[in-house]
Amino acid sequence: MLALIALVNSAVYLYGRPYGVRNHIVETDLTDRVISALVVVFADSRAYPMFAFLFAYGVARMAPERARSRNLWLIVFGFVHAVLLFPGDVLGLYGLLGFGVIAMSRLRDRTLLVLAGGWLVLTAVIQGGAYSMPSNGERSFFWSFETADPLAALALHPVEWLMTPFGLLGVGAAALVGVWAARREVLAEPERHRRLLRHVATWGITAAMLGGLPSGLAVAGVWHPGGLWLLAAVHAVTGVAGGLGYAALMGLIAMRIRRPNAVVRAIAACGERSLSCYLFQSVVFVLLLKPYTLGLGGTLGSAEVAVLALATWLVSVLLADLLRRRDMRGPAETVLRKARELRSSRA
Repeated sequence: MLALIALVNSAVYLYGRPYGVRNHIVETDLTDRVISALVVVFADSRAYPMFAFLFAYGVARMAPERARSRNLWLIVFGFVHAVLLFPGDVLGLYGLLGFGVIAMSRLRDRTLLVLAGGWLVLTAVIQGGAYSMPSNGERSFFWSFETADPLAALALHPVEWLMTPFGLLGVGAAALVGVWAARREVLAEPERHRRLLRHVATWGITAAMLGGLPSGLAVAGVWHPGGLWLLAAVHAVTGVAGGLGYAALMGLIAMRIRRPNAVVRAIAACGERSLSCYLFQSVVFVLLLKPYTLGLGGTLGSAEVAVLALATWLVSVLLADLLRRRDMRGPAETVLRKARELRSSRA
């Protein structure tokens, strides 16, 4: 999940060239065009629904008081992260989503799934409109990523952060399904739900690939569609299917792991310290890519920044595993725990 998020987020930092479909830079190099298309097809609007499903699944299994405290601090972390580093932050959004999950915990199963379907329709309408406006070669959002003045860029961050939910509406549908899945312990007992997981993985990922391919071809400049609204709507809706498919695929893979090896333990350590690893990505990207730091976002292509994204994720996995070996939490998890303890003691 964090690897996919790194790929999606790193592409936002590219600037200094004309922008095209889905606010991606217009590439001329064949390798860059292929990589940008692959990121759009397999990760863009697919990684965050996967995150939402897993997040809602976890919150639904928590004690309400613990979940409320965690959600509140996620909003605080998200605000700080958005203002100082990455205005596309999702921590605050997921904190709000967590309160929604608590409220939805009393809904019937059928109601959850009906609401998820309705939310998908809303997602198609709003995200279709958000990405249907022609760019004329200019950025449609996240203007701070091409702003050389650091103070001016930081001043834009809060506004851009408030706009972020409109580009991630699909996470609401994925979260509703996450609550439904948590009641059945779909990922906690994958052997009992093997058939369901297999169907969701197969059809969800297939839908994401087919639904994302038109956008990928458009971003790569291979196809020049006339109806951007329909293109964006299909991309968003199939992205939710893809996120659920990825989560189901991980459940199927987990069933086959009887004795975790070093690689599995390292990735698990990253998952246990996902907040720190997510923030680590932003620190690296800001230091290397922003115009007011090293400014590599103005020179790197889509292929190069994708390599940087995966390398950053790999370093975060290695650092997380090092902390695991020393029996230490991640720095962000430590701060979150201390903040919650301080609030509890005052209460």
